Amino acid sequence: MAPLLTPRDAALRLGISYAAIKQWIYRGKLKAIKTPGGHYRIPEAELDALLFKAKRPETPKRQMMRTISGRNQLVGRIVELKIEGLLAQVRLSIGGQIITSIITADAAREMRLKKGETVAALIKSTEVMVLRV
Repeated sequence: MAPLLTPRDAALRLGISYAAIKQWIYRGKLKAIKTPGGHYRIPEAELDALLFKAKRPETPKRQMMRTISGRNQLVGRIVELKIEGLLAQVRLSIGGQIITSIITADAAREMRLKKGETVAALIKSTEVMVLRV
């Protein structure tokens, strides 16, 4: 079963307010599970479809990366990360689909990639690159 997030953790992951998450739950826009204690928990997979809409604060570095010529930028969540030797395999869940990217181990370490983090896949021709968002 996918990990469950508190509404506050889900809001942080999407870059929106806690109040907005609560309204989405109440309106049925976001599926949540109610605990026996009456608290809401959101399956991590529920956020996948919303990640591309997430509004993240832009830093100068991020703004520079957004001006890149590749227009196929798909925001998703790292579901698996394997680093062996010179290469790293990064599996992303994007809208319920899995995309795998092979990047250098140095790049994965430099970006400090971790399972569960939100990243973007930049697709250009036959290559899929990963950039921190």
